[in-house]
Amino acid sequence: MESLIEGDEGLDRQLAPEGVAAPAMGSLLLHGAMLGAVVLYILVGGLFRPKVWGSAGPGGVMQVAIASALPLPSHHEQNQNVLATQTPSEAPAPPAPKTTREVDQNAIPILGKHVKPEKKTVERTQPHQPTPKQQDKARYGEQAGTLMPESMPEHGLNGPTQIDNGNFGAMYPGYVQAINNLMAQNWYKSAVNPATPRGSRVFLSFTINRDGSITGERIAQTSNSSTLDYSCLQAVERVQNFPPLPAGYNQSTLRVSYYCEY
Repeated sequence: MESLIEGDEGLDRQLAPEGVAAPAMGSLLLHGAMLGAVVLYILVGGLFRPKVWGSAGPGGVMQVAIASALPLPSHHEQNQNVLATQTPSEAPAPPAPKTTREVDQNAIPILGKHVKPEKKTVERTQPHQPTPKQQDKARYGEQAGTLMPESMPEHGLNGPTQIDNGNFGAMYPGYVQAINNLMAQNWYKSAVNPATPRGSRVFLSFTINRDGSITGERIAQTSNSSTLDYSCLQAVERVQNFPPLPAGYNQSTLRVSYYCEY
């Protein structure tokens, strides 16, 4: 029973609240001591502050002198073409010309001494000038003019077509070319016998009227190949009409000779 009573008393003591005054007083004393230490450090540091500039101690007041203007560098470019010396060396003097030593005419020659022969100046002859080539062209007034024919022969110029009426081919070459084209288009060379010799020709003769119609076609000279003669004659009949004769041509008909060559 007594033990129970003692246990209740100990529990009451543990549950009873502690006093606040003692811890509060201790805290105030501790903070006061810390504040006093800080104030003491500041006072001691101010009394023993070093006076040397740039030392590790706390700094003091610095005086600054303000200038009104700052000198700026010059922007003028430096002259790089400056001689190393203002007194350049003089140019070397030209060599003096060699003087020929005069020979004493009264000197006695030494026996056995080789005498250098004097140099003789040889006059140079003018080089041989080639004979100018004569021009083979006749100058004005030295030769009579060459007579040129007034008209060229029509043979070979108009192809297989030959015109009997004067210089018709030279005056109207386009009409002659039309005859050649129409005859070549209507001549079937494949109808000729392959045994016919190459280069064989048959000559035809026919007349072209003012309106271009054809009359009087015939074989003027045979080629000795019936197939070649007949095929060329058939070409004239296939054409039937050539273009009308040129307006400048004053005759009503045009006699034409034409050949077919195998």
